[in-house]
Amino acid sequence: MKLPRRRFLHLAAGAIAPSMASSVAQAQDHPTPTASGARELPLADGLAGYAHGLRYEDLDDATIERVKTHVIDTIGCGVAAWDERPVRICRDVALSVSGPATILGTDRRTTTELAAFVNGAAFRYLDFNDTYVGRFAVHPSDTIAACLAVAEAERASARELITAIVIAYEVNCRLVDAFDIATRGWDPPVVGLPAVALAVGRLMKLGPDRLTHAVSLAINDHIPLAQTRVGALSDWKGLAAAEAGRNAVFAAGLSRAGLTGPAPIFEGSSGFFHQVAGPTTVDIEAFGRRGVQFRIHRCSLKPYPAVIYTQTAVVAAIEIAKEVGSLDRISAIEIATTRRGYQRTGSEPEKWSPKTRETADHSLPYITARAMFDGDITNETFAPDKFRDPAILAFMQKITVAEDPALTARVGGAVPTRMTAILADGRRIMREVDHAPGFADRPMSRDEVESKFRGNVGRRWPKQRTDAILRALWALERTEDISLLLGALGPQK
Repeated sequence: MKLPRRRFLHLAAGAIAPSMASSVAQAQDHPTPTASGARELPLADGLAGYAHGLRYEDLDDATIERVKTHVIDTIGCGVAAWDERPVRICRDVALSVSGPATILGTDRRTTTELAAFVNGAAFRYLDFNDTYVGRFAVHPSDTIAACLAVAEAERASARELITAIVIAYEVNCRLVDAFDIATRGWDPPVVGLPAVALAVGRLMKLGPDRLTHAVSLAINDHIPLAQTRVGALSDWKGLAAAEAGRNAVFAAGLSRAGLTGPAPIFEGSSGFFHQVAGPTTVDIEAFGRRGVQFRIHRCSLKPYPAVIYTQTAVVAAIEIAKEVGSLDRISAIEIATTRRGYQRTGSEPEKWSPKTRETADHSLPYITARAMFDGDITNETFAPDKFRDPAILAFMQKITVAEDPALTARVGGAVPTRMTAILADGRRIMREVDHAPGFADRPMSRDEVESKFRGNVGRRWPKQRTDAILRALWALERTEDISLLLGALGPQK
């Protein structure tokens, strides 16, 4: 349904009428009349209105600082993953095509879609980039690669880039709050599709109608299966979100050229709610704007390169190991985690005998054992000789994992883990941890963000170069040429 122009302008001004502020899932192909007789705005149209209406001037200094923090953290993760085999494969594919968008770490350019894909693959591959936990967990920074690629191609300003990133984060996180697609067998990058389509569509300066079609085109044919994260995990675990970004960029480009998408994509009788998410209400009036905090402030930076559900377990494991002293004294370890933590990291036999890096960084038994043995979890933790170590594999057999519903109930405000080591003499040593360093309630300082960044890039860049790039990234809002900034991340001349 094409809405009257006055309704789009109303949304663009930021004053969303109550009857237009939300979308309720129904098996229908037309908006539902409200009690007042007005027709409820389809969700895709409401999201488009939000994305079109948000302005850089609506962002406070704290939000701009958060954007820069997450961009720095994400780029550091991408540089660290530059030589990983799956990332090299993606880069080789991208290098075969020329275009306007820079490939991270090179002086070459490819299409915006492939740049979104290959750079997104690097950003995500080590499972070290940021996380948001709502009804399920996502990596909102998976959207940054697409925003950078399109901003460069469109010669967008730094302020336009920052605004687009805020839009991507807000839509991504608010949709995670609204429904749980993971319990129905779908993969979390689903919510990145509309988030990226709206963010890059905004960089393309699409109007509300074209933004709506971009959302529809991005979603309709690109719903990923959660098989990506089940059993023995493959290379694709670290690449699925990058593929969602690629698809969404392509969809926005098609919409700009004039193609229309299936509508209403969310509420239709065969639409997203009916087929994928189940009945849901999304309140766009609650989205971040001037005077209303943006969801990027509730996103967490990871202190360890592993799935979010293991982060607090690492903290607990290191503390217990220090108290125990000799690990030979431990006869058993009981780990209580959340429902999703159990499903993703401790419910399958593959997690006690990981054969791939992707399985190892999603294995609560492995990560716990390695943290106790080494006192840390780093990118080197997931080398094949590490997760095939007979001593570690034997120690992992002492570990059991179970869900505690009380911990599950605390998810969102926390990602809790309770760990109990039972010693040979019967003594029990317990730690319960809700927040790891870098979580939203324990945010990293600038110095801590820089320390993580330096740890990620240190093998590739000398200190002087790292210092210069950090200065440039902390001044992102004053950047005059995004292409030059991205070029600075490539090979030194």
